[in-house]
Amino acid sequence: MIRAYTIASGKGGTGKTTVTANLGAALAQHGRKTCIVDMDMGMANLALVLGLAETPVTLHEVLAGEAPIRDAIYEGPYGLKIVPSGLSLRGFQNADPERLKDVMRDLTERCDFLLLDAPAGISTDAVVPLTMADEVLLVVNPEIASLVDALKIKILTETIGGAIGGAIINRADGENFDVNRKQIEKMLGVSVIDTIPEDANVRRAAAARTLVVVKSPGSGSSKAFRRIAASLAGFPVEEEPQEVQDGFIERLARALFRREP
Repeated sequence: MIRAYTIASGKGGTGKTTVTANLGAALAQHGRKTCIVDMDMGMANLALVLGLAETPVTLHEVLAGEAPIRDAIYEGPYGLKIVPSGLSLRGFQNADPERLKDVMRDLTERCDFLLLDAPAGISTDAVVPLTMADEVLLVVNPEIASLVDALKIKILTETIGGAIGGAIINRADGENFDVNRKQIEKMLGVSVIDTIPEDANVRRAAAARTLVVVKSPGSGSSKAFRRIAASLAGFPVEEEPQEVQDGFIERLARALFRREP
């Protein structure tokens, strides 16, 4: 049965789009038909993260009635399906939000997991995605300002009848937490699904217009994305080929040189 999640945050800059894209790729890597949609039609950047800035048809054209949704679906890593929003303000102005329900209905027939990258904040455009998913996942940084804004999103979601599925702590630096995991759970009133560490590999992947789960599968952030995907989909987290190889070499060295584990 399809599961739809809206990935939301109270403020910009939390890494919400990066989380959406890498989580989607991690699900797709394990054979789940996954589609991610850029719902931030005014300040779209999912296409930039994935190197799809030159796409001829986007969600803008679909909502303007100029193209069917199938023409706005692009393939990413591991077969991940991507529906970007356009980068032009003109396309945003021509888009008719009333068409979104039909678009979502079409997409749910094409995938097992649907991830909606919602706009930050509590504007009208940001509220709509909160009503269109089974659960809303909050992306927060371990900072008071981020948590206060996320709490507003939680209250708003519950007020309009939505459900919060949990929080994901992103860009966590173990030495510089303003608040810890238990404090975050207490403040938001939701469980923390997992923590994604601060990782320079994420920035390197973004500079290369790719995803960290593709470019650096053995990094700490990639491992976290795979754990979250496993939590959502119910599959075991598997070692990456390089990790398996490194483990074999280490075991071989121990056997040859009688090193203690």
